Amino acid sequence: MAAVVIKGVNKVLTVSEAWKTAYPGAAVGVLAMRSVVNPEGHAALDKRKEELENQLRSRFSGYDRATLKTLPTLQAYDAYYKRYKKTYHVQLQLESVVFKGKSLPRVAALVEAMFMAELKNLLLTAGHDLEAVQRPVRLDVAEGNERYIRLNGEEQELKPGDMMIADAQGIISCVLYGPDHRTRITPETRQVLFTVYAPPGVGEQAMYDHLRDIQANVLLVAPQAEVELLEVYGTE
Repeated sequence: MAAVVIKGVNKVLTVSEAWKTAYPGAAVGVLAMRSVVNPEGHAALDKRKEELENQLRSRFSGYDRATLKTLPTLQAYDAYYKRYKKTYHVQLQLESVVFKGKSLPRVAALVEAMFMAELKNLLLTAGHDLEAVQRPVRLDVAEGNERYIRLNGEEQELKPGDMMIADAQGIISCVLYGPDHRTRITPETRQVLFTVYAPPGVGEQAMYDHLRDIQANVLLVAPQAEVELLEVYGTE
């Protein structure tokens, strides 16, 4: 197993051989930042969000749902979700903005910073309060008997084969059901961890670009924030 130290905060991500074997060509991105703040709203972030929504509507003007699904990134996630007879929820969010003229939901700033990049790049992202994460942290493949409390407070059993990330206390996220409740981002969050799951077909450069977009959004809200780690881990 390969270990990666998150510099300055002594946190370790362990990538399992099972994950590497199960998902050749897949990647997971990690962005850890400290000295952040998480206000309920932020005017500059609201402006950037509105600009993003308009850009997306312009970019996909003339598309229908079938054309949208031909985007390579959505095809990659669609192939993953289809195995579980599910639809990629970020695609549904994009359709809501582009086809129905809706806005991204109004949530706290750190979560909006993540959602905005997720919608722009269509890459599945989870956010956590880094101080709530118990080391070591591992990237693995679910056996199907693991359980955790989802962000909505409900207990969930994982599907066999789903990509997952766990800390010393339990699951903190998986692809199909999202982040957990225990390490959720709160108004008091001052250190934040974002993780990005990418199935085969997305590529590592897209992951780096996505993490930098999240970073830029966070810095808009918290200019004093510092990056502890920005890295992508693949199966090579």
